[in-house]
Amino acid sequence: MPRAGFYAVESGKISFRRDGHWYSDEERIDNPRIALLFSRSIRRNPEGSYFLQVGDERASITVEDTPYVVKSVEGDAAAGFSVVLNDEEREPLDASSLEVGPDNVLYCRVKNGAFRARFLRPAYYHLSDCLGMDDNGEFFFNVGGRRYPVHQAPPQDDRRT
Repeated sequence: MPRAGFYAVESGKISFRRDGHWYSDEERIDNPRIALLFSRSIRRNPEGSYFLQVGDERASITVEDTPYVVKSVEGDAAAGFSVVLNDEEREPLDASSLEVGPDNVLYCRVKNGAFRARFLRPAYYHLSDCLGMDDNGEFFFNVGGRRYPVHQAPPQDDRRT
């Protein structure tokens, strides 16, 4: 008797894209429970590629930019911020890890610094009042009475975040 698993999607190419959505081939996966299951099942191989692991089943995936995105931000500049990721985990925003990448995309480190996460537009806008630029053209982030530099993100291999 066949076991349930990824057999139905193994023939397709599963990807997590920079827009924060999962795709099978070129079709967006709109079922929120499947998207959440996939987001909670991301694993990284030692060489940096990604796969989904659900029980004993594995499926290779393509990660277009980062395996995690910041969907929303909670908190304020006085008390500090928390980020809500695509796997619905909440964690404090590490202001010292903020980086700006190509096209002024904002990133931070998550999962104890192990991964980069890309800010989706609504989350970025929540922080926008705390972002500024000094006289030298350098970005900074003000939170909790402190100013943190927002560094330029180094170019990275899309699979190694």
